[in-house]
Amino acid sequence: MTEDIRSLIEKAWEDREMLKQEETRQAIRLVIDLLDKGKLRVADYSGAEWVTFDWIKKGVILYFLIQKMETIQVDPFEYYDKIPLKKDYGRLGVRVVPPAVARYGSFIADGVVMMPSYINIGAYVDRGTMVDTWTTVGSCAQIGKNVHLSGGVGIGGVLEPVQAAPVIIEDDCFIGSRSIIVEGVRIEREAVLGANVVLTSSTRIMDVSGSEPLEIRGYIPPRSVVIPGSYTKSFPAGDFQVACALIIGKRKESTDRKTSLNQALREFDVPV
Repeated sequence: MTEDIRSLIEKAWEDREMLKQEETRQAIRLVIDLLDKGKLRVADYSGAEWVTFDWIKKGVILYFLIQKMETIQVDPFEYYDKIPLKKDYGRLGVRVVPPAVARYGSFIADGVVMMPSYINIGAYVDRGTMVDTWTTVGSCAQIGKNVHLSGGVGIGGVLEPVQAAPVIIEDDCFIGSRSIIVEGVRIEREAVLGANVVLTSSTRIMDVSGSEPLEIRGYIPPRSVVIPGSYTKSFPAGDFQVACALIIGKRKESTDRKTSLNQALREFDVPV
């Protein structure tokens, strides 16, 4: 069945006239429903690497094209949008503190806690994760199990270009307050980010835990402890400080995971 749906989505992506056909519209709505239930996801781990399924992202974009604007009444609030809001949190086992909002087409697993926050269509948030106050989880972002997204964290979304990988936060990570992660950056399992770490695809990530700095880009290795930093860069007007991220050590293997989320930062005297 999935291959049939994919074929229709791919054809409609190339020929928008097909959006007038009920069969095509049903296929698009089925993709969003499967995303909402967690039976499809925009990116998944193959056992060796993360794989992004661009045809699913195409389905999300096409969904916007076939949906009509409508008023959504959530007393005392009113919204006017194309995408319905997610519902039935009690049955799903998700705690939702007003005025948290998640869009239909996002998957939120049981045991997730949503403080006043926002989760966009296509996102996947796995079991036991805390989405703290004023955190945003962008479209198609993939959040693992037992992750803590602290207050004001910004997880970027991506729909276009459709081949672009989403932001991925793997299991048991701690993301400190006001950190920003965008442009398909991957945070690997059990990593800990201090407050105000900003990561884009071009951000220099410097491992300074050894005798010589090592530079990487686009991902944070497992169990890394990361803080914001800066380096000097020359411009025509002079030398100025440019933001980077510093890996200052690793979480201890002997430390309990839940304890070490906060403890790892305290051990390195880093603010949460």
